[in-house]
Amino acid sequence: MVTKNDILAAISAIKGPDGRTPLTESGAISGVTFRDGKAFVAIAIDPAQAASLEPMRAAVEAAVRKLPGVQSALVTLTAESTREVAQQSGQARAPQPSPAPSDPQGVPGVRQIIAVASGKGGVGKSTTACNIALGLARRGLKVGVLDADLYGPSMPRLFGLSGRPHATEDGSKLFPLERFGVKVMSIGFLVEDSAPIVWRGPMVMSALKQLLHDVAWGELDVLVIDMPPGTGDAQLTIAQSAPLAGAVIVSTPQDLALIDARRGVAMFQQVHVPILGVVENMSYFVCPHCGERSDIFAHGGARHEAEQIGVPFLGETPLHMTVRETSDAGEPLVATTPDSPQAQAYIAIADKVAAALASGAGGRAAPKITIA
Repeated sequence: MVTKNDILAAISAIKGPDGRTPLTESGAISGVTFRDGKAFVAIAIDPAQAASLEPMRAAVEAAVRKLPGVQSALVTLTAESTREVAQQSGQARAPQPSPAPSDPQGVPGVRQIIAVASGKGGVGKSTTACNIALGLARRGLKVGVLDADLYGPSMPRLFGLSGRPHATEDGSKLFPLERFGVKVMSIGFLVEDSAPIVWRGPMVMSALKQLLHDVAWGELDVLVIDMPPGTGDAQLTIAQSAPLAGAVIVSTPQDLALIDARRGVAMFQQVHVPILGVVENMSYFVCPHCGERSDIFAHGGARHEAEQIGVPFLGETPLHMTVRETSDAGEPLVATTPDSPQAQAYIAIADKVAAALASGAGGRAAPKITIA
């Protein structure tokens, strides 16, 4: 069993952020854990040093991977702003400008990357992302899914996948798991279901970059990123870290959800990511006993919103027990019952996404984001 002391001993010869003091004596290590063959190390740094300290991070990761019993290692650089440091120390300091973002890089072998996003949680974004990915795969495309919702990963359950990703021979990357012809990577494969992800924003951002770039995706036509809900640091990190070909916004029809969906559209437009379209999920309910239709969350709100802001409307999906049952069972509709009306709704949406990508919506450089 690898212990915390084993990990610290393995990295004791590596110099810390100042380039002189051993990392283990620098006070910069903010967390070390080991579970089921997976090692996690967090290193607190000045955010202005993030780019220059990447070699240190990589050296720590390589050293930890060499330990017997370590299957993979995730080392993240965490940071606190100058303002936070000043508040914690009780000292008044002038705020420092944020460092300029580094040049984003594409993912080797991946032709196009799309984000499936929502302005709020609970609108069925992950289920939609899963079935869109499967719909794209049905068209003969090579597809992968990155579960970027670190606090609430859903893809392991949706795809019925479990187990731990294996590392490449040199230990530098992880192989995604695969089912239904779709490659899947999620933080859920690296932590226990009941284990909370108690990470601050900078650690989340570092982990997202590694899950995107330190995975052996192979050759993919489309990588679907299941975004975390909202419009915060995680969304900006992904938009800055990869050349997104476009975004799909998922909403339910009622006004409260549409307000947040509008923010999601605006966020992607602000960072110059094309909006591939809006999906209205849980659009209507048809009683399985009497056949009567009920618009539980209203109906048509997302279509109207898409028209108002001038973006495509991709379609509507029903509120149906089969969607819930197949999702919970890890047997998603599009893969297991593709001829059902519910699956056909998702397949039609995936077809429109594929058409938008083929028409040249992608192929753009990733945006550089400057936050005043």
